Amino acid sequence: MAVMMLGTLEPGVLDQFLDTGEIGGMKIGQELLLFFAVMILVPLLMAFLSLSLKDSTNRWANVTVGIVYIGFQLFALIETLAVPSVYAYAVLMEITKVIVPALIVWYSWKSKQKA
Repeated sequence: MAVMMLGTLEPGVLDQFLDTGEIGGMKIGQELLLFFAVMILVPLLMAFLSLSLKDSTNRWANVTVGIVYIGFQLFALIETLAVPSVYAYAVLMEITKVIVPALIVWYSWKSKQKA
């Protein structure tokens, strides 16, 4: 979501949004806003669940949600790299949004369960 906010600072993006109601060719509607809201809320929910779930359940939740997030973020990374004049911040953010959940999945998978 930070990428979307930074993207609005690119020259012409706000003008395009005000003229067409689209950003990056995506029509901004209720469905897209709901999707973005879920993408923002899932990490917050996972932070809470990491404190409230048992270790083994927490590990599997992190692995499962992390893999789903990696899929979404790989798709976003591919779309970003397909833009001919992509800004460096966007590539950095999209790569980071793949690496961090991958590390969470890796450490969750490799962590030892408490006896």
